[in-house]
Amino acid sequence: MKKKKINVVVLMGGKTPEHEISLISGREVARNLDKKKYNVSPIVISRDGNYWRLTDVKTLLSLPDPISLRKTGKDLVISNAKEIQGAAEVVKRGSDVVFIAMHGPYGEDGTVQGMLELAGIKYTGPGVLASALGMDKIMFKKVMQAEGIPVPKSTTKFPCFVKPYNQGSSVGASIVGNEKELAKAMKLARKYSDKVLVEEYLAGKEVTCAVLGNENPKALPVIEIHPLKGEFFDYDSKYSESGSEEIVPARISKSLTKKVQDLAIRVYRAIGARGFSRVDFILRNNKEPVVLEINTIPGLTPMSLVPKAAKAAGIPYSEFLDRIINLAVVK
Repeated sequence: MKKKKINVVVLMGGKTPEHEISLISGREVARNLDKKKYNVSPIVISRDGNYWRLTDVKTLLSLPDPISLRKTGKDLVISNAKEIQGAAEVVKRGSDVVFIAMHGPYGEDGTVQGMLELAGIKYTGPGVLASALGMDKIMFKKVMQAEGIPVPKSTTKFPCFVKPYNQGSSVGASIVGNEKELAKAMKLARKYSDKVLVEEYLAGKEVTCAVLGNENPKALPVIEIHPLKGEFFDYDSKYSESGSEEIVPARISKSLTKKVQDLAIRVYRAIGARGFSRVDFILRNNKEPVVLEINTIPGLTPMSLVPKAAKAAGIPYSEFLDRIINLAVVK
């Protein structure tokens, strides 16, 4: 007997500074979902969050590169898109699961997750509380400190690192060396958030570790990040060609690798994550891992770190998406 296909909505875009990156992630998910297993319905949420536009995979893949929209304030023009009424339409269409490919505020912070919970729709990635804790860097630090997990300390000394409290992709973040730079960095951070963190600047390798699973999560291979364009792994380093070098497995000892992986799982469990997430670290003096943040919906673009970690673990991209959906369906 032929197995029934799973109806998957891929949700992308939305009201976030990471709008374009979300579109690229969503497009890659839609491109790589196995069409023999899934009926795929991409939905693009407008930049202001007011319009949900349903399209098809072929049309989505034929659209211009979303990065070309950056700083224009424009939305992708989808000629054959059908405007729908949010989650109500997703329910009406009989969708089995929503694959959330939204990054930053309103997508990664528990907002969309709460809406889908109310509608009784299954979705990929962590739930409402874990998503909210992961996005709110102030509350995240408090949870980590309560769990005895090392995080950067707040500081009034230079050099320091300034960032908004609720953004991803290093949006609005700066390294600061003096008073003049601090004023500029605070102004930039406040463009995105009303609260700003000023933390100690930590010298050392930057590494990241993805975690996959629900009750029994597993850490994927650790990736070492070497920015080529900026002083740290900022937006341009992440999303421009030749912006950074990602080395997997990281060039660190087996014992340090295990320490990073164990810490990543501790962070994941501490906030109650499920599905998948990515935990970022600085290795203080290249020896001691310090947790920077958790990304509860990490990038899924061709340049993104989690797909590279999955590939290094012997998990092809399409299979990785299968696992994420399975973890959402069975929870």
